[in-house]
Amino acid sequence: MSKPNQSASEPNQRTNEPNQRTGAPKQTAGKKKPQVSPSPERRRELLGIAADVFAEQGYNATTVRKIADAAGMLAGSLYYHFDSKESMLEEILRTFLTELWDGYDSVLQAQLGPRETLEALVTESFREIDRHRAAVAIYQKESRHLVAQKRFQYLSDSQQRFEKAWLTTLERGVAEGVFRDDLDIRLAYRFVRDTVWVAASWYRPGGGHSPEEIARQYLSMVLDGISVRT
Repeated sequence: MSKPNQSASEPNQRTNEPNQRTGAPKQTAGKKKPQVSPSPERRRELLGIAADVFAEQGYNATTVRKIADAAGMLAGSLYYHFDSKESMLEEILRTFLTELWDGYDSVLQAQLGPRETLEALVTESFREIDRHRAAVAIYQKESRHLVAQKRFQYLSDSQQRFEKAWLTTLERGVAEGVFRDDLDIRLAYRFVRDTVWVAASWYRPGGGHSPEEIARQYLSMVLDGISVRT
């Protein structure tokens, strides 16, 4: 029952009165408790699951619900961690490319000879396939379409850097007499690029060969051939 002098429109002055049992102030109606940020480990786990779903089913066919199902959680719970599937995909690809360029830049700044640079770039590529196999598969399948979206423009920028790094290495090798002077540099670049990165379609971590061993075998075939030496 209302107090005799309190109008219907008068604010309730008892909202923040102490709770009779605990002595703590009562919460104002509608006030939300602050959320606790998910742990980095859990975030990485969810991104890994999302990457596998994107790689297997394709970006357009993948929904937040499908990712949540694969993670064993409700779709609404996944939104607690990420605001959209676009955000998840962007973080997956940015993480892969950031680590790739960390490795590539270290190689390019080491001032190695052309052949040693090529060998180091190939080895680093296989290491990234080992670390980010699903992300590599996504990049190969989706990047051509994704670059049309402004938020994925960085994919095109990375591709230009990638091409420049490899072409410069091959050109330097020809100029210094390390690689044949009749080498079609752009064709050689495309061959090496495609034959290295296609490994994401069959490589599985822990499959019996380390990334370094695969790189060594690959380089032996590309640089030295497969015929018996006489």
